[in-house]
Amino acid sequence: MTRTDTVDTSTAGLNALLRTSPYNEFLGLTCTAADAHAGRLVLEMPLRPELARIGGEPQFHGGPVASLIDTAAVFATILASGVVPPTVNLRVDYLRPSSGTLLVATATVRRAGRSIGVADVDVTDDQGRLTAIGRATLSTATG
Repeated sequence: MTRTDTVDTSTAGLNALLRTSPYNEFLGLTCTAADAHAGRLVLEMPLRPELARIGGEPQFHGGPVASLIDTAAVFATILASGVVPPTVNLRVDYLRPSSGTLLVATATVRRAGRSIGVADVDVTDDQGRLTAIGRATLSTATG
């Protein structure tokens, strides 16, 4: 388990950590807000042709939406627990097509214990409509 005691938890620091993953870089993820005290984090993901459900349509494929939820939950848990937690379980409910030019994921940590963390994530489109929700269970154990 990786400790993050020296990680800069400002949005700039979290964006630098996001960019260490080629996959996150490919998705174009950006942290726009982070509040360690509240255990809340906001990530944005722009629509690119490679992330589209059907070519030429402004609609995200479900896979990148699930990745957005997972990554938002992980980074919110980093704020709350001080470790980079692997995901143990991920649930995603798609409520409507995720369309438009941008998705916004707002993650809230519900628990960050010594062994398990739980985070809930709401995904909205560029018109503010809720398109998906998710819950991640993460391992916060360090040993």
